[in-house]
Amino acid sequence: MMTHEELQPTLDAHREWLTSGGARGKRADLTGADLYGANLYGANLTRADLTGADLTGADLTGANLTRADLYG
Repeated sequence: MMTHEELQPTLDAHREWLTSGGARGKRADLTGADLYGANLYGANLTRADLTGADLTGADLTGANLTRADLYG
């Protein structure tokens, strides 16, 4: 399971990637990530790759999953 401390840099880089139009930061690649019970409250996961991620029990309240890849 990813801790908040492990997840936050990915979310920060993703936010920068989104706001810069891809010029800075990095798209969130959480392929196969164990996000069981993760606090993703209000996270902007637009266009993030969550293929095969375990989101069981994750708090996605207010999260933006527009065009996120949630396959599997």
